[in-house]
Amino acid sequence: MSIAGRPIGRGHPPYLIAEMSGNHNGDLGRALALVEAAKEAGADAVKLQTYTADTITIAHDGPGFRLEGGLWDGRTLHDLYREAHTPWNWHAPLFERARSLGLTIFSSPFDETAIELLEELDAPAFKIASFEVIDLPLIRRAARSGKPLIISTGLATLGEIEEAVVAAGDVPLTLLHCVSGYPTPPEDCNLRTIPHLAEAFDGVATGLSDHSQGIAVPVAAAAMGASVIEKHFTLSRADGGVDSAFSLEPAEFRAMADAVRMATAAMGRVDYGVKPSEAGGRDYRRSLYVVADVEAGEPLTSANVRSIRPGFGMAPKHLPDVLGRRAVRRLRRGEPLGWDMLAPPGEEPHG
Repeated sequence: MSIAGRPIGRGHPPYLIAEMSGNHNGDLGRALALVEAAKEAGADAVKLQTYTADTITIAHDGPGFRLEGGLWDGRTLHDLYREAHTPWNWHAPLFERARSLGLTIFSSPFDETAIELLEELDAPAFKIASFEVIDLPLIRRAARSGKPLIISTGLATLGEIEEAVVAAGDVPLTLLHCVSGYPTPPEDCNLRTIPHLAEAFDGVATGLSDHSQGIAVPVAAAAMGASVIEKHFTLSRADGGVDSAFSLEPAEFRAMADAVRMATAAMGRVDYGVKPSEAGGRDYRRSLYVVADVEAGEPLTSANVRSIRPGFGMAPKHLPDVLGRRAVRRLRRGEPLGWDMLAPPGEEPHG
């Protein structure tokens, strides 16, 4: 899979997505600044969410329409989404600013009209949010564009994920393990799901859409083989915003980007050989050395031969075979011991 020419998957560095969500706080200037900050912080892409309050819900205060508990306790869905949405007339300037910086930009559409807008802007991919993973008509409509899809799996059963994969058809696809808790405690993250998704859906890239606080979970995900990592992004948590509590500031995102890429590089391959950084190390392992002068014909003992550093003598495993053998010549303290310095067992040296 690739997005805007950037390959994604095994053998490539993790693809890092800065999720703007509603952290623009209703200010286009702040939204543009978030795009610029994402580029500086090392993101591969910045992602928007394309909906209006009326395309994602209705203005209603009946049962189920008012949130209970969590960050948004007491707010109605319509009120929350009205505050958090990215106005549609902002999309063109945001796309333009990102592209001028060489930063990939795409979005999560929440209905067909959002897909149409994003197609007009030539978005290079679509992201299906966790709460929409069961909206199979939406996934089918996005897939008809032929563009790569990234699907978050928060709240979904394995069977529901399979239905979404089938709905996506043959388009390039990445599945992001996600826990839709805001914020997500680390003990809920269950990152072993990432390689399991890769096994369950062979050939599909996998990654993490993370709502935990800090950078430890994304770094661990990279070590579990995540090919994509998505993290909410804000200029400053102190400025507030609907998602600020579990978003990274620019310096934190940069630290995550560096740590994730380092963790991925460190995973490497199974290799028991000598690495380039170890090149001279073998010379300084232990080996058998003469530690006291030994006259010709004198036996070797634990008093005159020991296992010490450096490593230019015989391997320490040969010490039991060496003790009691006689020197064929005078041996000086500090000489590495070799077989040619020893008489055969039970044989006196000549000379």
